[in-house]
Amino acid sequence: MAAPPFPWGRFFLSTAGILGVGYVLMKATTPTPEQTYAAMSPDLRKKVDANRAARLARENATQQQATAQLNDPDAQKPIWADSSRS
Repeated sequence: MAAPPFPWGRFFLSTAGILGVGYVLMKATTPTPEQTYAAMSPDLRKKVDANRAARLARENATQQQATAQLNDPDAQKPIWADSSRS
């Protein structure tokens, strides 16, 4: 006697259902970044704001340096091609 065929359709449907329920549960219970920020105490908000400001300052400084290096005509040739060092 042969075994009955495996119910692939029901298997995939059940798997998709379990994954869907998990995703909906995650979306329903996980707070957004705005909700997390609003739930913080004022001293933690100050620390977060200070960290954000410091990060933005670093990013701006890095961007300015990269822009200056791209606009520098000497940056287009290799260092060893500089004849003034010889």
